[in-house]
Amino acid sequence: MRFIRRHIAGELLKATRHFAGIILTGPRRAGKTTLLQRLFPRASYYLIEDPDVIARVRSDPRGFTEEIRTPAILDEIQNVPELLNYVRTRIDAAPGRKGQWIITGSQEAPLMRGVTESMAGRAAVFQLLPLSSRESPKVSIIKGGFPEVLAAPRAGRTWFRSYVQTYLERDVRAASSIRDLGTFRRFLALVASRCGQILNKSDLAAPLGVSVPTITQWLNILEITAQIILVPPFYENFGKRLIKSPKLYFLDSGLACHLLGIESETMLNGSPFLGPIFEGFIAAEIVKAQVNAGRARSLYFFRDQQGLEVDFVVPAGSRRLLLAEAKATRTVRPDMATALTRLAGSVGDYRVSSWVVHRSGPDRRRQLGSNNIENITALKEGVKVVTIEGLLDALQA
Repeated sequence: MRFIRRHIAGELLKATRHFAGIILTGPRRAGKTTLLQRLFPRASYYLIEDPDVIARVRSDPRGFTEEIRTPAILDEIQNVPELLNYVRTRIDAAPGRKGQWIITGSQEAPLMRGVTESMAGRAAVFQLLPLSSRESPKVSIIKGGFPEVLAAPRAGRTWFRSYVQTYLERDVRAASSIRDLGTFRRFLALVASRCGQILNKSDLAAPLGVSVPTITQWLNILEITAQIILVPPFYENFGKRLIKSPKLYFLDSGLACHLLGIESETMLNGSPFLGPIFEGFIAAEIVKAQVNAGRARSLYFFRDQQGLEVDFVVPAGSRRLLLAEAKATRTVRPDMATALTRLAGSVGDYRVSSWVVHRSGPDRRRQLGSNNIENITALKEGVKVVTIEGLLDALQA
């Protein structure tokens, strides 16, 4: 598989000049190992996943750590998070040596607990997500962004089926004591069918015959293993009564399509889930752009109890907001900007940029700069029409 340059690479290299270690989390098969071995070809490599390696680490963690030749890549350290305590000891013994410990983990929350306790101030933390549309033109709604799917799209259905099975057997059982994997599989498909909706845990619990606390636990597993995005409502109250629950999306649209049985562009175009999946694709692209630039996630939606709703609110610093509506259509109408103009008129002293994001044509080439943005101020003043490429340009501006 041809190596694809990841946009986060520059941030990782920069961090190695200032920190003794870097920690890279993210979902399985997003490309963490490939990226790190390409960036640090001289580093020794340790996969802490094979049973014999795990047994050795647990029986003598100090001896194992003292034998490591640095710089070193410790892959999938969430399997033995206590090893971080001994890595810290070696870091503290030579505090002036930077970029010596490169650590990965697929389960963010368990790993972060170890980081908080053992590596605070010693390691910079990053997250690698599946490929973005800016990293590869092959990324699409139907295929998503996992590198192996893009490399062999004809085997995508088999890959996703195997991924779900592996994910269930490894990450889910490692993160929880779930025993009924059959019900959890149905839960995954049900969550996919709720993409783009306000999260309603009771609505998820009832058809599965499980409790709301169980749904809460399962959603937490999906979130900490970077399978879903929970987008919270925007926190500012512009004199309105606001909805307080988050909206739910899958991080990878290809996985969402697989769980919904959507196997082709033709099926997607005729599916009632086209709009929500496209909306989720836009949410994921925004998050990827933020994470790849080394910034914290900052994505919200707006909805009040009177029905005014805007899909995405992105704070852009200095009291500036970017408002965006996602429309899974190639034909944009003036009424699609109504919610944007209504909210823009209620935000007080914020400077607002408003965008309607629509699907590009199948043969459209990516255009940069102003050619990628069509101003429709004659229809709705202050609102611009863009494809996803234009929105990402605006986020970087």
